[in-house]
Amino acid sequence: MIRRHDLIPRGDAVTCLVSGGADSTCLWHVLRELGYLVSAAHVNHGLRGAESDEDARFCADVLGAEVIDASNSLLQGNEEATLRDIRYSVTEGRGVRATGHTASDQVETVLYRLVSSGTTRGIKPKREDGVVRPLLEVWRDETVAYCEERGLAYRIDSSNPDTKRGLIRDEILPLLRRLHPGADRNLLALGEEWPRLPRDLERTLASLLASTDGTKSADLGYGVRAVREYDAVRLEGRVRFGPWQIESEHPGLVVRTRRPGDRLAGRSKKVQDVLVDAKVPRADRDSWPLVVSGDEVVAVPGIAEAPGWEDTVRAWKDPEE
Repeated sequence: MIRRHDLIPRGDAVTCLVSGGADSTCLWHVLRELGYLVSAAHVNHGLRGAESDEDARFCADVLGAEVIDASNSLLQGNEEATLRDIRYSVTEGRGVRATGHTASDQVETVLYRLVSSGTTRGIKPKREDGVVRPLLEVWRDETVAYCEERGLAYRIDSSNPDTKRGLIRDEILPLLRRLHPGADRNLLALGEEWPRLPRDLERTLASLLASTDGTKSADLGYGVRAVREYDAVRLEGRVRFGPWQIESEHPGLVVRTRRPGDRLAGRSKKVQDVLVDAKVPRADRDSWPLVVSGDEVVAVPGIAEAPGWEDTVRAWKDPEE
């Protein structure tokens, strides 16, 4: 993840913002093992009295952290967000700063934002101010296991169960897992940042959408064009599907693989039997493309077309495949 998102230049210096918990302790150790020049900073908010002081002492003694006293900072609004802003503010000017946010934190954040604001915006791997989160693809139980396997001591925050994040972690997520065992991974997927379109393509589409012409089209490249008719936009042209290239000027077509019970439109024969009769090897049948209009299979490329759809779909295999 560090390389993919260009979080920390190879061999560079990085400051770990540590709490003493398993996540930040794991991060501190991993970055040292990877050869980075690691220092640590701990911001002591002093909210838990003696326990906060013990956390600060642990970070200083075990992780070599500089302890920054922020106990006099004024808290307003969302306490968790305010504490985070204070930590980032008092550690500015230290180059790259890394935090121990994990995939588990991402899931909790996505769920909270979903119910509080209707968005699924997740934690960014890299903030605009240079704070990075190298462990966003690692689960909390994995950081705990890492520390225990290597004999790394860590602190446990007794206040976590009393926070909104603690409520999500201890009560809501266990119920969602009972509803579906994939709840965590599905929530994690909601928070992923999807890549943006290339800038030139964005401009082309924006110009098309802003047009007042009744009908207008724009070439998007790779044999695909966007057609705008009044308040509707459709894509026409060529689709790559594995070794196949498929194109049509008919709107609304979809390319997919077969599903149980699929039949060629206007015929009683199942797609399974069409493939068998065409002597398509068993290993290739599940990946063979089907062209679909609505719920109807209108073409099995290279083999058959539904009545009325002749010559509507053109398909060919790349010769090198």
